[in-house]
Amino acid sequence: MKPEENQFPAELLNVTIALANNLAASEPFILYQQALSRFDSDSAAQTLLENISRTQAAMRKRQTRNEVNKTDIDQLRALQSEAQANPVIMEYSQAQQNAVGYLKEINKEISQLIGVDFASLARRSSCC
Repeated sequence: MKPEENQFPAELLNVTIALANNLAASEPFILYQQALSRFDSDSAAQTLLENISRTQAAMRKRQTRNEVNKTDIDQLRALQSEAQANPVIMEYSQAQQNAVGYLKEINKEISQLIGVDFASLARRSSCC
């Protein structure tokens, strides 16, 4: 594809930039950025989530060999309970869910305006 074929009409580009700016300035995204910043600053919360991830991965490996035991399950549940009791993790998780929910609402609005399922169209055209 030639570079000039990849150009978007100026109006579409301007509207897209405005949408991105409005999303970034929206309450769900501001709260998400704040929660992410607090999470990034909390090494204990990060370590806890890393431990959960490692424990889950190890359990999946043992599960494929039918080697999961009650101790493994109890250990994972204890880590999950600890994460659920951690206010930084819970705030981050809730803020992330709220931001995703807000994006789904935006996708629905765009889909209704253009008469096409915008989110699924964007997924199919993605390179990743």
